[in-house]
Amino acid sequence: MNLIFHKNIQYYKFCLYGFFKNLRFFEPFLILFFLEKNISFFQIGVLYSLREIFVNIFEIPSGIIADSFGRKKSLILSFVFYIISFIVFYFSNSFILFLPAIICYAMGDAFRTGTHKAMIFDYLRMNNWDNQRVNYYGNTRSWSQFGSSVSSIIAALIVFYSGSYQSIFIFSTFPYFIDLIIISTYPKELDGINKKQENESIKKRLRQIIDNYFLSLKNKQILKAITNLSLHSGFHRSVKDYLQAVIQTFAIGIPILYSFTSKQKSSILIGLIYFLIYILTSVASRNAGKLKNKLNSIEKALNLTMMIGFFFAFISGIVFHYGFYLVSIIFFVLIFLIENIRNPIGVAYVSELFDDKILATALSTNSQAKSLFAAIIAPLLGLLIDKIGIGFSLSSLAIVIVILTPLFWAKSKNKSKS
Repeated sequence: MNLIFHKNIQYYKFCLYGFFKNLRFFEPFLILFFLEKNISFFQIGVLYSLREIFVNIFEIPSGIIADSFGRKKSLILSFVFYIISFIVFYFSNSFILFLPAIICYAMGDAFRTGTHKAMIFDYLRMNNWDNQRVNYYGNTRSWSQFGSSVSSIIAALIVFYSGSYQSIFIFSTFPYFIDLIIISTYPKELDGINKKQENESIKKRLRQIIDNYFLSLKNKQILKAITNLSLHSGFHRSVKDYLQAVIQTFAIGIPILYSFTSKQKSSILIGLIYFLIYILTSVASRNAGKLKNKLNSIEKALNLTMMIGFFFAFISGIVFHYGFYLVSIIFFVLIFLIENIRNPIGVAYVSELFDDKILATALSTNSQAKSLFAAIIAPLLGLLIDKIGIGFSLSSLAIVIVILTPLFWAKSKNKSKS
C-alpha cells in the first residue's frame, strides 16, 4: 500500500534548510558586481568555469566522504567553505583575488550537492514513502525557491540603500550560520552510515562504494539519464546570471524613476523580477509531479522540458539582440521555470536507477555532470558575448545544443532493454 508523506518536524527542517540555504543575497547581482570591478565577460566565464572545475574535482570524493563518514559532517564542512568564500569576496577587488573566493565557493558546492538530497530520499525510504519522491522533493525544493524570492528583495534593498554590490556578500554569511545549526539537529540515522559497517575498515567501505559507483556507470540508461538532466542544468547554470545584464539594459532605457541612479533603478527591477521568478519557480517545483503524472511518463517529461528550455533560450537571445528587452526577460524567466520543473523530476528519475547504499555518491555524480557542462559552456559563452553580444551568443549556443539533444533522450526501462 502506498503511503502519503506527512509534514512532520523533519519535513520542516528540510524546508527551512532550503530556505536559508537560498538566502544568497549576492546572487541576483553577481554579474553586475563583476562588471563593476572591470572584469570582462570572458573573465567572468573563466571564474564560473573554475568554480565548476573545482566542483568536479571534489564532487565524487565529497560524495564518498558523505557516504562513509556522515552526511551531517559533510554539510557542515560545506557551509564553512561558503562562509569563507563570502568573506573573501567582500574584501576583494580584482580578478586574481576572486580566484580563491570562487574556489572556496566551489568546495562548498562540492560537499553540499547530492548530500542533502540523499538524506531526503533516505528519510523517505525509512518511512516507506519512496513513491512520493517527486512530490516530497518538489515540496521541499519549493521552500528553497521561496527563500530565493525573499533573498532577491532583501538584496535589492541592500544595494539600493548602500549603493554597493560588495556589501551583499557579508550579509550572506548570516543565514548560512543558521543552516549550520539546523543541520546539527538532523537525526543520526540520516548520516548514511550503515551500522553493520561500523567494524569494517574505512578502506574497505570506500572501495565498496567506488566499485558500486563504477558498476552503475556502466549502465547506458544511467549515463543517458544523467546527461539528459545535467546538460540543461549546466546550460542554465552558465546563462542564468546574464539575466541581470538584460534587466539592467532594460532598466536604463525606461523613462521612469528619474530621481534614482542607474544602479538604484536596476536594483529595484532586478529585485522585483527575481522575486517574481522565484515565486513562480517555487510553484513550478511543487507541481513537477503533476506534469509527470499528466504525461504518464517521467522520461517524456524530461525530454519535452529539455527541448522547450533550449527553445526559450533561443527566442530570448534573438529578441534581446533586436532590442525587445522586456520580451527577452519574459523568455529568460521561462527558462528558470523549465529548469525548476525538470529538477525534481530528473533527480527522482536518477535516484531510482542507483543503489540506495551509494545514493549520495550517485546524486553527486549527477551534480558533477552539471558542473562539467557548465565549465565548458561558461567561458565559451563569455568569449562569444565579448565578440558578438549577449543575444546572438545565447541563441547560437541553444541551437548547437538542440542539435545534440536526440543523443540524450531519456528512455523507459522497458525500451532501454529492447
